Amino acid sequence: MNWTDERVEKLKKLWSEGLSASQIAAQLGGVSRNAVIGKVHRLCLPGRAKAGGSTAATTRAKRPATSAPRAPNYASRMTTRTVTRTAGATVMKEEVEIDVIEDQETAPVGNVVVPMSRRLVLTELTDRTCKWPIGDPMKDEFHFCGNDSPDTSPYCTFHAKLAYQPSGERRRAR
Repeated sequence: MNWTDERVEKLKKLWSEGLSASQIAAQLGGVSRNAVIGKVHRLCLPGRAKAGGSTAATTRAKRPATSAPRAPNYASRMTTRTVTRTAGATVMKEEVEIDVIEDQETAPVGNVVVPMSRRLVLTELTDRTCKWPIGDPMKDEFHFCGNDSPDTSPYCTFHAKLAYQPSGERRRAR
């Protein structure tokens, strides 16, 4: 099968109308879906038109309405961005609605006391010592905190606060 000028024009028209490669192949006749995709790629045609309207409206409709309050130190606003993505050999442009979250300034806590490390090696650790690693394990200076830890934690009180943060604080730290 040869790609005549008429067939190429019909391909371009059907592609711009949003028909799939299989539908175009059926209408042209004597050509496979893969041949249509290859020709579209060689012609560098833009992504197919979407049937059913814009994706921004679809995204907006799918978003669940939440009444949960946001973290108090973040400002959020909605914006729409045009993004391109590939689907096989086609490049598609679509508008996506995104939440833009801006970090607001927070004041650091002033009275933080970092405990002195007992500088224990692995063989010196017990069930009642802090197992917080300090330094690079490949270096000779590597050691563990070694301070007393409660029965329920492998870490001392200070390192347990670092290791186990509530989920709200983890989100704010990003």
